[in-house]
Amino acid sequence: MEFKINKARFDQRLAELAKIGARQDGGVSRLALTDEDKAARDLVVGWMKELNLQVHIDQVGNLIGILPGKTAEEPVVMGSHIDTVPAGGRFDGAAGVLAGLEVLETIQEQKIQTRRPIAVIAFTNEEGVRYRTDMIGSRAFCGFLSPKQAYAARGTDGSNFGEELKRIGYAGEFLCGSLHPHAYVEYHIEQGPVLDQQQITVGVVTGITGISWQEVTIEGQANHAGTTPTAMRHDAGLAAARVIVYLRELANSLGENQRATCGTIAFLPNAINVIPAKAVFSVDLRNSDESVLMEAELRLGDFLKRVEGEDGVSINTVQLARIQPEACHPDIITAITQSAQDFDYRHRVMMSGAVHDALIMARYCPTGMIFVPSKNGISHSPAEYTSLDDLEAGANVLCHTVLNLSKR
Repeated sequence: MEFKINKARFDQRLAELAKIGARQDGGVSRLALTDEDKAARDLVVGWMKELNLQVHIDQVGNLIGILPGKTAEEPVVMGSHIDTVPAGGRFDGAAGVLAGLEVLETIQEQKIQTRRPIAVIAFTNEEGVRYRTDMIGSRAFCGFLSPKQAYAARGTDGSNFGEELKRIGYAGEFLCGSLHPHAYVEYHIEQGPVLDQQQITVGVVTGITGISWQEVTIEGQANHAGTTPTAMRHDAGLAAARVIVYLRELANSLGENQRATCGTIAFLPNAINVIPAKAVFSVDLRNSDESVLMEAELRLGDFLKRVEGEDGVSINTVQLARIQPEACHPDIITAITQSAQDFDYRHRVMMSGAVHDALIMARYCPTGMIFVPSKNGISHSPAEYTSLDDLEAGANVLCHTVLNLSKR
């Protein structure tokens, strides 16, 4: 039997971190660079120092703890984040960082000295709630965003990223881009229902979804809801409804990995007895295959032109965000799968429908992800929950995966 991590210690750290920013409803609120985030950083850095790791704070506040290896070769890196959404749960992001710490302590207890160094990173501002550029930490770590660009970010509360980073004492001097991983592995709760519903312990992520966000504006003609005959209407609301229904048809037609969602909508003038003159709504398209995502965008565009002609309305779209999907590295997928098999955990391959720091890291170095179940698929909520047994299983897989990778 492979040795295991200490799940009681892992659970204790999760509970202690969850006290920082704790809400009365059981949730957690630790927005990036707030006082709560500072307190959480202080706690994590303290744990890193207790483990005698080499601790670095880089220019955008990423927390880096390194366990030296026999050589100074590129390290195997684990990571995630400790910032949350305003009413988040205790596991999103935090479980990945603390699993990394637990892996490093377990390796020390087993008196294993790896060939390559092994590191854990807590990335800054993954959620993108206070500072709308999400994953600032991993983007800057990889050199895709300069520290100067990060410092200029303005928060939804009017704050400045650079000033707040300095205020909380985490404007470090370790240069972004100076540490290049041999491999990156991120442990995360699934934040979806698949593993929980199928009673599977470990998800082996094959790819991280791409995203196409659009804002669609449909302009029709306001008129009286009672006196205007149906055939004479230019109803922006009806046109919007047709598009929303089509989104489900689009998702079903492009396979299991396609997602298509309308998350926001507004009518003008928004009166019960007036035919809508305007409808403004969002479209969220996602797929882990770039070619299929592009096909979804093309089909949606064709359908909008069709609605425009048939309903006598004008339709305009604005691209709000576009992120290309990234595949996980085959060697890391194999290593994760082998570790799950060694422990005889039920596992399956799957895509990540959410975006994580791993999406950015996959453009920089070989990357993989390990998922553990989220009860009822709930996340970004005080009701977020993953059992201790599942948390332990994922951390065991993480531990033996990075040990495998550190030998290469």
